[in-house]
Amino acid sequence: MVVLGQNLLPTFEAVTKMEGISEGSDASATGAPAEKEPMSVKRAFTEAINFVSASVSPLITGLVAGGMLKVILLLVTLAAPDFAKNQTYLLLSAVADAPFFFMPIFVAYGAATKLGATPIYAMLCSAALLHTNYTTLLAAGDAVTMFGIPVRLVSYSSQLLPALLIALAACYLEKLFNKIVPGIFKSLLVGLCTVAVTGTLVFTVLGPLGSYVGSVLSAVFVFLGTYAAPIALALLAAVLPWLIMCGMHMALVPFMTQAIADPGYDTLFRPAFVLHNMAEGGSCLGVAFRTKNKEFRSELIGLAIGCILAGVSEPSIYGVDVKYKKPMYGVMAGGAAGGLVAGLFGVRAYVMGYFTILALPIFLETAGGMLLSCIVAIVVAAIVSAILGIDEGPAAELPEHADTELVAVVDGTQVPLASVSDETFASGMLGGGVAFEPEGDTVVSPCNGTISAIFPTGHAFGVTRPDGVECLVHIGINTVELNGKGFEVQKGATMGASVKAGQPIVKVDFDSVRKAGYDPVTMLIVTDTAGKDISFLPDGARTAGETVEQ
Repeated sequence: MVVLGQNLLPTFEAVTKMEGISEGSDASATGAPAEKEPMSVKRAFTEAINFVSASVSPLITGLVAGGMLKVILLLVTLAAPDFAKNQTYLLLSAVADAPFFFMPIFVAYGAATKLGATPIYAMLCSAALLHTNYTTLLAAGDAVTMFGIPVRLVSYSSQLLPALLIALAACYLEKLFNKIVPGIFKSLLVGLCTVAVTGTLVFTVLGPLGSYVGSVLSAVFVFLGTYAAPIALALLAAVLPWLIMCGMHMALVPFMTQAIADPGYDTLFRPAFVLHNMAEGGSCLGVAFRTKNKEFRSELIGLAIGCILAGVSEPSIYGVDVKYKKPMYGVMAGGAAGGLVAGLFGVRAYVMGYFTILALPIFLETAGGMLLSCIVAIVVAAIVSAILGIDEGPAAELPEHADTELVAVVDGTQVPLASVSDETFASGMLGGGVAFEPEGDTVVSPCNGTISAIFPTGHAFGVTRPDGVECLVHIGINTVELNGKGFEVQKGATMGASVKAGQPIVKVDFDSVRKAGYDPVTMLIVTDTAGKDISFLPDGARTAGETVEQ
């Protein structure tokens, strides 16, 4: 997994531009029709979740920006109450409220784009719900009908679900009219018919239905926040790392957005996400306290800072929890403990914000309880993770070698390079060296120096000595074709890393390599002698890390 973090958007833009992928298109399309899976309950649920998540996603950054601006304005008015009467405040407040007030329009755009429909039709019909004509009728409170059908008068600002239904209706109606309207009249009638029929459904069916479902969800959120907040929050915060690993956490985004819209605060989802990140950070700190590896400790502290201050938990999940397993218990314990405290204090997120400890202001008057909950999550996760520790394996002391020495790269038998079955290596085309018939399972660095190259598949790597001599270690013949199967690059073996002679670089399952039909012979080749006269000891049995240079 590659976590891009702050580089995500620039990378996405560069790739879409380079590959000619348009927004909303299928980047995996090859021109051949894709085979559709048969419809099932599971597939229907998955597609529904994907649709809702994709519809809301374009709006999230706007909600976060608007929400944080609202928080800043609130803090300013607390310090200077008269600022609330200032025209500057009123105009900035309008900017901050716009993503929430016009939510139906933005959601309609995202939904229509996901469906591959013309966005403006869904946006236009959603905007009608906010038009002065409708809001005037709403304010009057008199009975309203449309074509003799009663219209349920509801305020649709900040509503999520009606816009989703509108986009679906507009999409399928547009397709229908494209089929039945003659080609010569399409540009004139398709849009007209789509917005006319959808607009009628908006006020008579779609809007009321979406509002009703939204009110039911709101009632559920209020119930959980009132009667079950400690338990619900503790459970969700505890299982979030598993949901994130499976990508299922995206299914919670629409509910998170709906809760902010109605009842106007989130007592469950956003607090749980924040607390999960705190627990991830605490777990990293606990593991850092226990580990004896200084480089790993430094990395863990960096991960902890990323979780707590930046809200980026994926590197911790995949790099620590999944790899070492035991820290996951610390994360779950910390999340559950923090969630329990947050529920007891009745914390509420009133606006959208990032999942970091820096987002405490979005909890307004409950920020104190949320701060205490974050501290509890960090401390509990750190203590549990420190107690459980991780299985790092024995820290073997590497014998000291001079910077001018070369050592055997694997346990086994040293053989002439000319005896290998690949002519490229045997002929010395890449340089002189030796080969090893491996008997161990760990391939080590051939010298002190810096890793100058390492393949993601783990089948080859290069190390440059301090005196400029460059070495290439190639594990097996044509093993690049295994795409990394049976190869595990060891921690710390990264491009530019300093290594010592005999330090483990790649762990290899040579049995699986042999069973796959590949020759496991491992070559140590000096690709650049840097003007040095390099010769090797006679062939024979060797132990990884044993000197082989004369």
